[in-house]
Amino acid sequence: MPHAYYSPNMRRIAIPAVVVAIAVGLLALLAFGVSAQGTNSSIDASVARGDYPQAPGYHLKLPILGGSGTESLADFRGKVVVMNVFASWCQPCLAEAPILEREQQRIVKDNATILGVTYLDNSSASETFVQQNHLTYPVIRDVNGELVRGFGTTGVPETFVINRQGRIVALRRYQLAGEWLQQTVARVLDEHS
Repeated sequence: MPHAYYSPNMRRIAIPAVVVAIAVGLLALLAFGVSAQGTNSSIDASVARGDYPQAPGYHLKLPILGGSGTESLADFRGKVVVMNVFASWCQPCLAEAPILEREQQRIVKDNATILGVTYLDNSSASETFVQQNHLTYPVIRDVNGELVRGFGTTGVPETFVINRQGRIVALRRYQLAGEWLQQTVARVLDEHS
């Protein structure tokens, strides 16, 4: 049986070809991931254009964490709502909890509120998170993820600022830091007073 012979020139051609094939595969995977985001990117793009979409699942009633009854975004109509999607196991959520609570204390007098929405979390862990972080704003449980899927949420934390008419006017799909939340909410309160 003849032996395969690889010349040094063949090796110089084969290695870059493998690298190029891997790079092309990674780019294709990235393109698929971006295109598969659907609602996520369309909400983001609409908000960026200043074409503020109605909050998805506006009338969807969800259970109140640690209480009885349900609430929906529609129950907050007329208020500016900062909807924060979080989970007790999420370290960035823990880091931004004090920012959200400070903002709640600042805006509650302006007919505005933070609204926590649990994501892929059990209720006892969520309740412990709320208690340990001394959160005073309302929290609802999105048990099957129906509400957050409409917002294109695939991870936590994510924050959506919803104006008094129920439209998404700003969003962050990562951990809050700095003054973005305070400045954004102040602007929305001023624009829609």
